[in-house]
Amino acid sequence: QVQLVESGGGSVQAGGSLRLSCAASGLSSSNCFMAWFRQAPEKEREWVATIRRDGIIKYSDSVKGRFTISQDTAKNILNLQMNALTPDDTAMYYCAASGLSCVGVSYWGQGIQVTVSS
Repeated sequence: QVQLVESGGGSVQAGGSLRLSCAASGLSSSNCFMAWFRQAPEKEREWVATIRRDGIIKYSDSVKGRFTISQDTAKNILNLQMNALTPDDTAMYYCAASGLSCVGVSYWGQGIQVTVSS
């Protein structure tokens, strides 16, 4: 059974940095992609970044240039380095993974809170 567990969240002041990690277990080494999403209260869940097994990386415009997604394939760990954080980055952050198909998310983590104060 696939399990995704996020860690590394917390509170930080604007301009600061946080590093999120997602430990994946039971996930095929051939799955298409892993990704980060986030959701602020009363707002829709939004996609943040994706990293594919073929090396393609994509970021949402709101985090481009500030966030870096990476993957330790040997340990099945997904990371999100977040720099120059602003209060608009405050949200619950979710780790996500596809199956072998590239068409959508198959698995979700429980989420981890990131709070950025001004």
